[in-house]
Amino acid sequence: MITALDHVAIAVRDFDSAVDGYRGLFGHEPDLAARDGANRAWFRFPNMALEVIAPRGDGPAGDRVRAQLDEAGEGLWLAAFAVEDVAAASRLLARRGLEVEAVGPLARIRAAGLTFALASAHAAISSPTVSDQKSAVTALDHIVVHTPNPDRALGLYGAKFGLDLRLDRTNEQWGARQLFFRCGGAVFEVGASLKAPVTDEPDRFGGLAWRVADPDAARERMAAAGFDVSEVRAGRKPGTHVFTVRDAPAGVPTLMLSAEPMTETA
Repeated sequence: MITALDHVAIAVRDFDSAVDGYRGLFGHEPDLAARDGANRAWFRFPNMALEVIAPRGDGPAGDRVRAQLDEAGEGLWLAAFAVEDVAAASRLLARRGLEVEAVGPLARIRAAGLTFALASAHAAISSPTVSDQKSAVTALDHIVVHTPNPDRALGLYGAKFGLDLRLDRTNEQWGARQLFFRCGGAVFEVGASLKAPVTDEPDRFGGLAWRVADPDAARERMAAAGFDVSEVRAGRKPGTHVFTVRDAPAGVPTLMLSAEPMTETA
């Protein structure tokens, strides 16, 4: 049913500042669009897109973004999954007990305190680069969700959404249990603390991890653009190198890591 991660939306108040920030962070030029009371910038990658959205005048989309900003402030707002048939997928998820609402060409789903959407699958289109290829962001590696209830997460993201669970890993040293779901060319990662009790509190979006061809070149470019970046260090996954962007636009926790082929357990 779900074939990929279609896009992730970030709600912001200052549209121009956020777009300039992500343009500088990614090294890509977005598509700009304004409709339904909202400004949108689309940064497109081979395996998904990032939507930066802000209210602009009157309209249903603007009203939804304002409500989100009033409730939760700036940051990750929703994750949209690609499906072949939005109507058919909506009916199936509704039969599985999820709250599904048609919103224009999309279907919106609220589950475990988060907002998701279903979107029609389409051909991947990459945004043009405004920097050299080796320092530009190439794709999304994974999106992180934090949950206080990993068994609920398995039921929701695995059984109801039907995401492909590739690894259920408990690491006592890190104090975490991690669930890795394949979602097209990206990973939907759900993490739970082993040090906290299991509760029925809502899940929450964590951050985004992006792939770069050359971490050293990418870090140098981002630092020159004024971003607060960590040193490049060895990643948890053998053979990878990563660095953290401490001040990504809209406060989204952001990690950059060396690009590598997807693996069966990634």
